[in-house]
Amino acid sequence: MKFIVDAHLPKKLSLLLEWKGHDSIHTLDMPSKNATKDREINQLSLDEKRVLITKDLDFIESLLISNKPYKLIYIATGNISNKKLLEIFSKNIEKVIETLVENRLIEITKNEIVVKG
Repeated sequence: MKFIVDAHLPKKLSLLLEWKGHDSIHTLDMPSKNATKDREINQLSLDEKRVLITKDLDFIESLLISNKPYKLIYIATGNISNKKLLEIFSKNIEKVIETLVENRLIEITKNEIVVKG
């Protein structure tokens, strides 16, 4: 599966996804780096069928109103360490991938993966 990891999340998340065999880029890898505009992220997501991973609520609104980005993982863990976030992903990546096959919006909390649409 292909991913884009948004600026508010650690580059290590993108590296973890690559290590698990997925194609992943972080906004730091893009020409404008973490200053990349939401519309550019959405367009890349659509063009390359990349799932966006973000903490930015604006992307939920964009998905529901204009079907952009392609698919979305919303991180709703609150303030946790990067180490804890990586542990959550590492432990649940197979379930996340499985859930994304049939859904376009999921939310990851500290304790569960919630299908939103």
